[in-house]
Amino acid sequence: MQLSFPGTTTSTPLDYELSAKQRGYSAIAGIDEAGRGPLAGPVIAAAVILSDNFNLPGLTDSKKLSAKKREELYPLIRSQARAFAIGLVSAETIDRVNILQGTLLAMQAAVTRLQIPADYLLVDGISKIPLSSPQLTIKQGDSRSLSIAAASVVAKVVRDRIMCVFARHYPQYGFAEHKGYGTAMHLSAIARFGPSPLHRKTFRGVREYVPEP
Repeated sequence: MQLSFPGTTTSTPLDYELSAKQRGYSAIAGIDEAGRGPLAGPVIAAAVILSDNFNLPGLTDSKKLSAKKREELYPLIRSQARAFAIGLVSAETIDRVNILQGTLLAMQAAVTRLQIPADYLLVDGISKIPLSSPQLTIKQGDSRSLSIAAASVVAKVVRDRIMCVFARHYPQYGFAEHKGYGTAMHLSAIARFGPSPLHRKTFRGVREYVPEP
């Protein structure tokens, strides 16, 4: 097999993984998150180490996939991964530390929970995870690395399912429809009912309705 590497004219979604393997790494984890932008609910991160013989046709950035396709890929990713894990940071913690730090904490938790310790990390975005593991941050990594794409699907499916559970406890907000994002319907519900315990009270669109202490 001819290898191609990031920055060459013939790039593929496995270039970053192949480059890491060329340098001697064997347990390469892709890490991504879901839920940085919503006004409610946790931020979820996933870490996935794909097997060498995985077969996941159609896998790409979760934002480019339909909910149906993500649900189809989710069990395939789980069954074909050498290891995968989830990290969750609550809205309360996000309010305390801010969304960037909350995201990095979720990513850190996901990596440390992997059944197989990762020896190299491919991280979506521009911020490194607070771990000593060798790692590479990749802008738009969920479109450029299959390991990160797999993590993006896992994180998105898990978060969407969590928000659908929350919808049964707080039906007035419509969480099952918008998953906590700031849609007109959601903003109207916040204005009418005030924030729930799931809302990020430091976020614009919510903080205006937080009662004064």
